[in-house]
Amino acid sequence: MSSVTTVKGTEPEFYLKEDHHPENSTNLGFWLYLMSDCLIFAVLFATYAVLGRSYAAGPSPKDLFELPLVAVNTAMLLFSSITYGFAMLAMEKDKKSSTLMWLAVTGIFGAAFICLELYEFANLIHEGAGPWRSGFLSAFFTLVGTHGLHVTFGIIWLITLMVQVSMHGLVEANRRRLMCLSMFWHFLDVVWIGVFSIVYLLGVLG
Repeated sequence: MSSVTTVKGTEPEFYLKEDHHPENSTNLGFWLYLMSDCLIFAVLFATYAVLGRSYAAGPSPKDLFELPLVAVNTAMLLFSSITYGFAMLAMEKDKKSSTLMWLAVTGIFGAAFICLELYEFANLIHEGAGPWRSGFLSAFFTLVGTHGLHVTFGIIWLITLMVQVSMHGLVEANRRRLMCLSMFWHFLDVVWIGVFSIVYLLGVLG
């Protein structure tokens, strides 16, 4: 609730409202955003479940996917989640330089993930397995591509926060922003585990 402070010395008296805990509204808004993202990915997973076997006499997951490459890509994203955790631990200890270092390492792992994903997409298109080839490939490119766009946005957000921390330090506002990005980054990891298990692993082994 907002408290009211009386300011005396002038006639008539007037009141100033002091807003407390603005971070509560920030966190609520961000949780609402994450829930909307959950709905988006739920729809994309459901679409893939429907179209995942619509090959249109074209290639199937067993013909296209290279599990070793995907496993390396998955490791890049999982490692980035671990290093972001180290950044948060450094933030809690008020170590600005360590926080920035671990954020930079996180960004490098995230960029490696995106590069490997773009390499995979380029190879598939070169082999004639673009999103226009079949319902399966349309659903695959949409699901995996949407996740990749989220990771790209996360990297841009990460770089922006690194600049803000460098300029203003680990002030309360930057700590709150880092916490929001932490939730977003770990959420993308969870989504990717679902993509790896359902799209790649079951596609090749199923």
